Amino acid sequence: MASAPAVTGWLRGRVKAVPSGDTLLIMGNSKAEIPPEKTITLSYIMAPRLARRGTIDEPFAWNSREFLRHHCIGKEVVFKVDYTVANINREFGTVFLGDKNIACLVVSEGWAKVKEQGPQKGEPSPALTELLHLEEQAKQQELGRWTKDPGVFEASVRDLPPSAIGDPSNLDAIGLLSVNKGKPMQAIVEQVRDGSTVRVYLLPEFQFVQVFVAGVQAPSMGRRAVVDAPPAPEVIADDVNEEIATEIRSQPTSAQRLVASNASAAEVTPDPFGREAKHFTEFRALNRDVRIVLEGVDKFSNLIGSVYYPDGDSAKDLALELVQNGLAKYVEWSANMMEDEAKRRLKAAELQAKKERLRFWTDYVPPQTNSKAIHDQSFTGKVVEVVSGDCIIVADDSLPYGSPMAERRVNLSSIRCPKMGNPRRDEKPAKYAREARDFLRTSLIGRQVKVSMEYSRKVSMADGPNIAGAPGSSDTRVMDFGSVFLLSAPKAEGNDTNPVIASSASGQPEGINVAELVVSHSFATVIKHRDFEERSNYYDALLAAESRAIIGKKAIHSGKNPPVMHVTDLTTASARKAKDFLPFLQRSRRLSAVVEYVLSGHRFKLLIPKETCSIAFSFSGVRCPGRDESFSEEAIALMRRRILQRDVEIEIETVDRTGTFLGSLWESRTNMAAVLLEAGLAKFQTTFGVDRIPDAQLLAQAEQSAKQQKLKVWENYVEGQEATNDATEESKQKEVLKVVVTEVIGGGKFYVQTVGDQKVATIQKQLASLNLGDAPLIGTFNPKKGDIVLAQFSVDNSWNRALIVNGPRGPVESLNDNFVVFYIDYGNQETVSYNRLRPVDPTVASSPGLAQLCKLAYIKVPDLDDDFGQEAAEYLSECTLNISKEFRAMVEDQDASGGKVKGQGTGNILIVTLVDVEAETSVNAAMLQEGLARLERRRRWDKKERQAALDNLEEFQTKAKRERLKMWQYGDVQSDEDEDSAPPAARKSGSRR
Repeated sequence: MASAPAVTGWLRGRVKAVPSGDTLLIMGNSKAEIPPEKTITLSYIMAPRLARRGTIDEPFAWNSREFLRHHCIGKEVVFKVDYTVANINREFGTVFLGDKNIACLVVSEGWAKVKEQGPQKGEPSPALTELLHLEEQAKQQELGRWTKDPGVFEASVRDLPPSAIGDPSNLDAIGLLSVNKGKPMQAIVEQVRDGSTVRVYLLPEFQFVQVFVAGVQAPSMGRRAVVDAPPAPEVIADDVNEEIATEIRSQPTSAQRLVASNASAAEVTPDPFGREAKHFTEFRALNRDVRIVLEGVDKFSNLIGSVYYPDGDSAKDLALELVQNGLAKYVEWSANMMEDEAKRRLKAAELQAKKERLRFWTDYVPPQTNSKAIHDQSFTGKVVEVVSGDCIIVADDSLPYGSPMAERRVNLSSIRCPKMGNPRRDEKPAKYAREARDFLRTSLIGRQVKVSMEYSRKVSMADGPNIAGAPGSSDTRVMDFGSVFLLSAPKAEGNDTNPVIASSASGQPEGINVAELVVSHSFATVIKHRDFEERSNYYDALLAAESRAIIGKKAIHSGKNPPVMHVTDLTTASARKAKDFLPFLQRSRRLSAVVEYVLSGHRFKLLIPKETCSIAFSFSGVRCPGRDESFSEEAIALMRRRILQRDVEIEIETVDRTGTFLGSLWESRTNMAAVLLEAGLAKFQTTFGVDRIPDAQLLAQAEQSAKQQKLKVWENYVEGQEATNDATEESKQKEVLKVVVTEVIGGGKFYVQTVGDQKVATIQKQLASLNLGDAPLIGTFNPKKGDIVLAQFSVDNSWNRALIVNGPRGPVESLNDNFVVFYIDYGNQETVSYNRLRPVDPTVASSPGLAQLCKLAYIKVPDLDDDFGQEAAEYLSECTLNISKEFRAMVEDQDASGGKVKGQGTGNILIVTLVDVEAETSVNAAMLQEGLARLERRRRWDKKERQAALDNLEEFQTKAKRERLKMWQYGDVQSDEDEDSAPPAARKSGSRR
């Protein structure tokens, strides 16, 4: 056999297709997206012809083609063109596969015969001589087509069904699908119409079918116009030998090609990247053995299926490869016929191709999204709180407790649990919301986790924190989402699933994915993200876990209601009811409880499952610094890390007059009061009754240790010297003013004028003596922010001194330009036009404003935007806004922090007790009694004479609580010491008149 030549004129390429037993389609070795191609017919030989429309195979035609296909498809070859038959535009050549001449190989196996005469007269070539010799040997050995066995001869002709010989109408697509749906079928790809449409032989019956690749659609290859071409002329056998004549008849003539060329203007050209997609599929699947999995049939009886082509020892999904390379798009209608996992892979591949702007997506513009990726934010820490089934708070190990940002709120990426509800909106927890939170609490609380932040998103609070709001929503906040990994098995009981250990991008194990754990236990669903919306890096694993959970039909997928547990909340009940519970809670020496909230360093809300009640609980004889004192936040942070949402044990000794239970608390056999004392974050009050405290000696030793080390509250401690709060502060004489209220601005704040002040009469006299004419000419008077002017009050048209709070940018252009003014002698504010302003004489403007800002002492009144804030302002207005009604204002304290700020609601504030002179009733007490305010137990009031005032006011608040008035209608769920948290309310109050 001849060896491969190494002379010029030879080309290298890769066999892309094998149309017949003597023809190869060779693709050039080019880096171009679509390399050049050449169809080479092997010189001097002719293989049997395969069946065409309306014909049958010549004997051994299929065997011949298969022999050449198996040897050459996808292989690299060396070839040259020997001669060309111009009138049929066909090139004949010699092809070498390695060191083997392909024509010689085919002839030697008996799969082709040698043409006795080439297109040119003359001496036969050496190649032809060798081929004739090999043919003679094959005949002698009765190989291939030269066999003399009649049975083999007849069997070599395929018995083709109608669909394979040009009659596809007889194909029963639905019947074929019903028998083979979901089963892999062996096939050979014979044609590629476009990147996502192939025509194949289904083996072994040789059904010739067209299959649309499921789940994807490649760009169209266009279509040709239908033209009437003239018939091919009859070829005379004398011109060339019979074999060449047969080939000529099968090719279009020059006249036919001319007609086709003229019709090209009517053709539809391929879509962008249509040719690239077709070449991609041809290069991988054309004339290859593939597996077809039929998925469905469309309304036109077209077969829809998945195509898997060989790649070494494995098989690849053609649809997925097309999408990953940006040569096809995901289509939902046919993807719905596939399994969920295959659909997810296609959607993820398309999203990645869009991000990388690959080919088809070069000009793709992503839709706007309200999420933003977070990069390089990973940390380890301990879970200190479980807010809901999909939200936890983690204490960062790299930051000390009590420091800013030491605790980070982490929302689990790409999952949604039932909402916990909102008491302020009278929303109850959704089904399985409590169960989801409790599952996560028992699994995570106090455990070490690794957190990998992934994205942040604007969330509409109107829909709850779990639901992404629309971009641009005014009532939104930014929430951070990430994946949380538990490094060891969870503590939750009833764990009937095997959590998968997630791996990072580098392949290193991360731990148990908490989100996957929640989803697999049927306590959460996976969010269906939009295109380009950020999502969990483990999204596929979450979807797989959800599929398993749906099959299990538990919890949220069960369709059943969770068991109901009725809990008596003694934190909102009266002190009397709390005292009634005391004997039941003292019945067992120690009780198991769960810490629900840390209200302060020494005060907590506990759930006692055995007694089905919640209580307010405080350490006996141990007190931490108050809210406004140093080390208060550190004490709270320490308790959050040590006991929040933990299972603890308690002993209850008594209950105080507010309904708070006093006693001792242990977590893992550790007395937590001792932990506070030892850290220097609390003081031991021996006057409480040490004999009733079980570990009194232990507590005293812990405090003594902190004193010796001068920790926290003991940093200025001198042994043998005990300083009391009262000894270091001198009693001040209270200032009492006689006033009238001129304006109420909400939140317990109002303006007053002092009765009998000579300045009032002087200012009024000066204003009355002014002769005010028409508005000044535009340009001569340009008031700006901060100027004192005269403004005409809209209610009675009187002229008063006013401060410009805001106005138009730049010079005044019209008499109707508006200015916001603040009347400094009365405290009210309004918008007036330029023609109602006048310049003021410096002697009149120099006197300070007569309106003094005040605030009701000892109580906290809701702001206007808070629940019942409007009602509180209206009630305060009804009680006070009467110019003939005088009040006595006892100054309890002052707030000078905003002294340099000007405008309504700013400046020095007098904190007063306001008493109606005529009725001798306290407005402060009246606000409490109406349920429109609550006691403010701040550290500044903790002096003996002021504590007495608090005690006197408390009975009015107790009465409002008992009668469930206004803000107390649903009870008090907050600690009295939690000044920053307003009580819940059932509705938002109406607008102020």
